[in-house]
Amino acid sequence: MYADIIIDITHEKLDKVFQYRVPEELEGDLRTGAGVIVPFGRGNRETKGYIVGFSETCDYDAEKIKNILRTDTSSVMIEARLVALAAWMKENYGGTMIQALKTVLPIKRTEQQKEQRILKRCISREAGEKKLEEYLHKNQKARARLMAALLDDEEVEYSLISQKLNITLTVVRALEEQGVLKIKNHKIYRNPVKEKEQQRHFITYTEEQERAIRTFENDYKKGIRKTYLLYGVTGSGKTEVYMEMIRQVVKEKRQAIVLIPEIALTYQTVMRFYRTFGERVSIMNSRLSAGERYDQMMRAKKGEIDVMIGPRSALFTPFPSLGLIVIDEEHEAAYKSEQVPRYHARETAIERASLEGASVVLGSATPSMEAFYRCELGEYTLLELKRRTAKAELPEVYTVDMREELQKGNRSILSDRLHELMEDRLKKKEQIILFLNRRGYAGFLSCRSCGYVVKCPHCDVSLATHNNGKMVCHYCGYEETVAKKCPSCGSPHIGGFRAGTQQIEELVKKEFPQARVLRMDLDTTRSKEGHEKILSAFANEEADILVGTQMIVKGHDFPNVTLVGVLAADMSLYSDDFRSAERTFELLTQAAGRAGRGKKKGEVVIQTYSPEHYSIQTAARQDYQAFYTEEMNYRELMGYPPAEHLMAVLVACEDEALLEKGMHYLKLYAMRITKNRKVQVIGPAAPAVGKVKDVYRKVLYLKQESYEILIEMKDKMEQYIELNRGFAKMRIQFDFDPMSGF
Repeated sequence: MYADIIIDITHEKLDKVFQYRVPEELEGDLRTGAGVIVPFGRGNRETKGYIVGFSETCDYDAEKIKNILRTDTSSVMIEARLVALAAWMKENYGGTMIQALKTVLPIKRTEQQKEQRILKRCISREAGEKKLEEYLHKNQKARARLMAALLDDEEVEYSLISQKLNITLTVVRALEEQGVLKIKNHKIYRNPVKEKEQQRHFITYTEEQERAIRTFENDYKKGIRKTYLLYGVTGSGKTEVYMEMIRQVVKEKRQAIVLIPEIALTYQTVMRFYRTFGERVSIMNSRLSAGERYDQMMRAKKGEIDVMIGPRSALFTPFPSLGLIVIDEEHEAAYKSEQVPRYHARETAIERASLEGASVVLGSATPSMEAFYRCELGEYTLLELKRRTAKAELPEVYTVDMREELQKGNRSILSDRLHELMEDRLKKKEQIILFLNRRGYAGFLSCRSCGYVVKCPHCDVSLATHNNGKMVCHYCGYEETVAKKCPSCGSPHIGGFRAGTQQIEELVKKEFPQARVLRMDLDTTRSKEGHEKILSAFANEEADILVGTQMIVKGHDFPNVTLVGVLAADMSLYSDDFRSAERTFELLTQAAGRAGRGKKKGEVVIQTYSPEHYSIQTAARQDYQAFYTEEMNYRELMGYPPAEHLMAVLVACEDEALLEKGMHYLKLYAMRITKNRKVQVIGPAAPAVGKVKDVYRKVLYLKQESYEILIEMKDKMEQYIELNRGFAKMRIQFDFDPMSGF
């Protein structure tokens, strides 16, 4: 038996796995993730390594293979568990072990470590005074200044000495050699959370919040570790419930990870946790430097932090005793990685929790189909919050049929009703959010007269328009020429939707010159504190109207917002994706949830060309259960997740002819190995973007009810790819239950 071992797991050049022989006395005692001591390099120096896999065959000359010396009893369990998690990710999502390890382990980049140098006097005051006299006598002014400073304070910070007293390191070293002082280095950890006074607010929980907290607490005290789905309407106080659950876990001397989509990781959210847990909270986000990230990971490993808040990557915080993982807004597509391994944070969190003996809490006002389906199967425990806190009412929602607006002669992007309500709110000095639903925009064709959308006859997703005058299905490759008239009613008013946030901002300023308008999109939030500045200005009521894309509807709390306008609700409804109805329902419900969160009742206007569509009707009623039932029927009928599983084989190549040939052989091989396994093979087809930077792309789909069978197919296809040199010039990735194209 041979073991694959990774040696230095903290270095950025983590790129090689070494093979060692497992001695007989250790067979059966070793497992993936275990720390071992091995002879390494020419000098066979004893080095610590971690097992990342086993095999019965040797990849090298068997005579040259060295034996594992022994298990490493001092090995840190945190690393062992993370290595085991990486092995699970490689198996479940594809890619190499190195790619999985780089995702999971806090890798030390060659980043300047921040250190604080302290100079400590090593001689008595009397001896110091003699030295001072000696330096003055010899006219050694710099040494005299330093000696005087050390007589004033036994310990002095080097930065003060160098900056204020103009003393160089050479002078310091000279005194160190004389035994006058010694230099102590303290590592300083960069903490991205700015210090604020810790406050403890005593909250009166609603009956529903109390029930959710007690269920979790009772299970936790009995040692029962589960996955819970906290399904609560917008404004029902999910964050307060998370904080109480975390408090229980921290009381037991364990730590918690709170995952939040990057887009919703606002100052407002972080400060709520900081006021409760103080200095023992830290954050991760994409705007931290590599050094800041590494520092936070090291603080967590040393037990200096109790709560880590951040996006997907915070899931791998190396806590010594992890007790709870919370995934807020668990329905968000951002929890799915777009890099290899293409893991989903939800499944990976559940696996990590099982390795650590921790619980998982998923929270959402619009749970993903997958999460709710697993509640129905009894795999997750459902906790419900059906009412808003402080007796705040859900907003009144109006659906406006934009086809009727067109018939009335209103060609503006603002319907008459929305225009009227905006005028009313501006008079009352209340705030307005205008949300442009551009998510999943793929250039579909829709009729402005009757609302008809051109769809693929085979896959029931919209056809995407391409510049070559074709409409293409990105699942099966079906195509037809772009329609000039509506195939349903014959109207010439058929086309794509072109307005962006900038045009809407200009239109609003023109229509309401008295209003102060803010725009929030990718262009206005590029700077480090871009999000924060805009949201703070709006929260401080420095603007009346906020115009933006989906980033403005994520978990923000503005008590003075009493009107939300959803422009072009259909934009995500007809994207070329089987999840389009689910995404639309989520976005509309989240957007509606921004209205009336204070004492005043809110109103929402949803503008659409498809008012009869179930996702729009159920979102207007805030009726998740009705939406879920309808959508699940469609998923079962079409064999889409979560009813069945979908594996995408994503292939990219610079040579188009070679790509076509490669996809042809991959499909033939896939059909051969899936013959008796009831696996449906679809494609190959061009994805949403068929060529990027002169690299051509194609995708092949495999559908099956069993995830395990698809993993088996992935393993066989990986072996086939490895054995055939023709695939060497292609980049091939596997994506299970994909959340978006590639």
